[in-house]
Amino acid sequence: MTFFFIVLFAALVFEYINGFHDSANAIATVVSTKVLTPRSAVAWAACWNLLGALSGTAVAATVGKGLVDASVVNMTTVLCALIAGIAWNLATWWLGLPSSSSHALIGGLCGAAVATAGKWEVLIWSSGLWPKVVKPMVLSPMAGFFGGLLLMWFLLFALQRARPVMVSRFFGKAQLASAGFMGFSHGSNDAQKTMGIIALALFTGTQSGAFKGLPPWAGFLRTPQFAVEKWVVVTCALTMAAGTAAGGWRIIRTMGHKMVKLQPIHGFAAETTAAVILHTTATLGIPVSTTHVIATSIMGVGAAKRFSAVKWGLVGHIVWAWVLTLPVTGAIGYALVKLLVALGA
Repeated sequence: MTFFFIVLFAALVFEYINGFHDSANAIATVVSTKVLTPRSAVAWAACWNLLGALSGTAVAATVGKGLVDASVVNMTTVLCALIAGIAWNLATWWLGLPSSSSHALIGGLCGAAVATAGKWEVLIWSSGLWPKVVKPMVLSPMAGFFGGLLLMWFLLFALQRARPVMVSRFFGKAQLASAGFMGFSHGSNDAQKTMGIIALALFTGTQSGAFKGLPPWAGFLRTPQFAVEKWVVVTCALTMAAGTAAGGWRIIRTMGHKMVKLQPIHGFAAETTAAVILHTTATLGIPVSTTHVIATSIMGVGAAKRFSAVKWGLVGHIVWAWVLTLPVTGAIGYALVKLLVALGA
């Protein structure tokens, strides 16, 4: 049981880091366009993150039981997956690179599961990783880029006769709604991934008999069937909201200032595009990367101004971080399991 609480602590550390690592996803545009001050934007995003995290569990179910064979997973597997995700998130945060917390966790889980089982067959490809991770990893950034590009073109065409001052004033207010929607969508997608990991740990502990002989007050830990308990949902939601409230200024600067210069209308278009994609995928239980979607939406909006408005050299560095996330975290998760087993854990 002690090991479970270590896993739970690691899961909440990951969730907190996810909050401040990915807070840029929700507030970078609204800060860069100066619609809200950084403190106000963080508070606004944290509130909507909390509401989004409480809105459903479809993504949690996919992460917990749809990607790897839960029957071979143990507490060591889950712990190593979380440590791999934490390490990658901290490294990319330090470098100011908006990488995917989702893929960091999924990569760590896959690598740790393969090390635990000793075979690749533990990975659920046909109904899990391929349709819900690999394909969306390619398609969701494309949807973000072209969605942002098309929406921005439409707005520019529709408002070509409007006075620039009136356009900025209107979209300055409209961006409050789009930033809130983005925060909600981020919470509904990202917070659920840690919920799924904790639910997996609860299921594993129950199946292995680790929770036998618990006192009556600890009965909430027993999960005979895979389910996302209410206390898990609330705890993860609050932890992510707290992490978002802490802010992740290194990545916010990259997303909101360095990649492309934005005005309120551009921020509205990018946030609306990304939020619609994320809300749709969360409803379908597809754990896509919020970072990939909002970053490519910003790129698309910037390209609508003119192609050279986007700093493509910086984009290249960001894309490399995206490409490396799954294999690097998978390797870390795999190596950590082997190390702990060798040490007798």
